[in-house]
Order: sequence, then structure tokens, then C-alpha cells
Amino acid sequence: QVQLVDSGGGLVQPGGSLRLSCAASGFTLSMFVMNWYRQAPGKERESVARISTDSVSTYYADSVKGRFTISRDNAKNTVYLQMNSLKPEDTAVYYCNAVHKLVPTINYWGQGTQVTVSS
Repeated sequence: QVQLVDSGGGLVQPGGSLRLSCAASGFTLSMFVMNWYRQAPGKERESVARISTDSVSTYYADSVKGRFTISRDNAKNTVYLQMNSLKPEDTAVYYCNAVHKLVPTINYWGQGTQVTVSS
């Protein structure tokens, strides 16, 4: 069974840090562009970060630029999102997304992990 399992969410104080993980099973991530999305209550789902298959290219939403870092370890079949200097407005469900580089119709989503930033 093909799965993406994202984890690492939780409750953190403003200014704190959290590291999200996204582990693939049933397939390998080496040929997949990886994305993190988030959705807050009452808001549209937004793209947070993206990383190329070889980690050479990254993208960040303006709202998280300089605070979040996306990385991947293809050998471990895992993608990470390091979140620093967290703000209450970062509160959302975060979703991992894998899109095949050559066949983008092949794509998978994680189940989501809740991040709550509150004092």
C-alpha cells in the first residue's frame, strides 16, 4: 500500500520550533518533488514549501521565508520541515505532498499533522 505519513506536529509557544517529518512507504521518494501545504480553519489550503528531487531548488511562501526550512533524505525516504520562530498564524494542519517529477499525475498526500502555536 502506498502511503505518506506526516508527523511531528503538536503544541508549541510563539517563538518556538517544531520539526515535521513525512515518511513514504510502498514507493520511493527519489523521483518526487516534495511539498508541504497547510490549512488553517476558515482559510484556503496554501503551499508552504517545495523541494526538488536533488535538493538543489527550494521554494517558500513569503509568510514563512527565513523561518522554515524544507529538506529531504532520499536514503531514508523522508522529507522534513524545520519550523523556527513560530507564530500563532502558523497554526494549521500541515500536509505532505509528493508529485512525480516525470509523471505529475502520480501524486500522494499525507494525512496531515496539527501544529498549534499558542502561549
